[in-house]
Amino acid sequence: MRSRGWAGMTPDSDEEAVARILDAVDEVVAEHGAGIRLADVARRLGVTRQTVYRYFPNADALLIASAMRAVDGFIDQVVGHVSGVNDPITAVVDCVAFAVERLSGDPQLENLLSRRQEGEIVTSLTSPTATAFCLSLFRRLDVDWQLHGFNSAALEELAEMTLRTVQSLLTDPGQTPREGIVLRRFIARWLGPAILYPRTSSLSSY
Repeated sequence: MRSRGWAGMTPDSDEEAVARILDAVDEVVAEHGAGIRLADVARRLGVTRQTVYRYFPNADALLIASAMRAVDGFIDQVVGHVSGVNDPITAVVDCVAFAVERLSGDPQLENLLSRRQEGEIVTSLTSPTATAFCLSLFRRLDVDWQLHGFNSAALEELAEMTLRTVQSLLTDPGQTPREGIVLRRFIARWLGPAILYPRTSSLSSY
């Protein structure tokens, strides 16, 4: 049964399956826009919806993964930008500023962030899929997270807060959008204390 799906060519690995699913997502979006369904993607691949569900929980996760992949080598670019930086505040602030400066105006991401469902804006950038991308980025930085008081749960929360900051700055940059050192100082002023919190709280009984 499996061999009759996937156009008769079953993927050799989960990685290949994910890549082919995202290829199908890109094709469906190109033809029909961002309002896709898992059924549309499954039909394109010749598999059941359950097969797609194995890798992605919903259409929103599919769109997030497709958008992240479409930003060619973006995570590699961010990691390269902060290579050698071991201070967590400097590293995260630069990551956020770099993301805002590079992704501002990106049509695929703007389409995703402004996509509406039943009249409400879907805040997709904080989905589990996006958080996983952000965590993979953090773990590639030259930062000793454990030294600075971050366990896995704290690092995941930092990833969520970082994504919320990026999303806010992208969707509502303000009347006069900040850039360069002004943007970095603004991010450091308000996100910096959150990055210090795990270490300082471990020194306190409260």
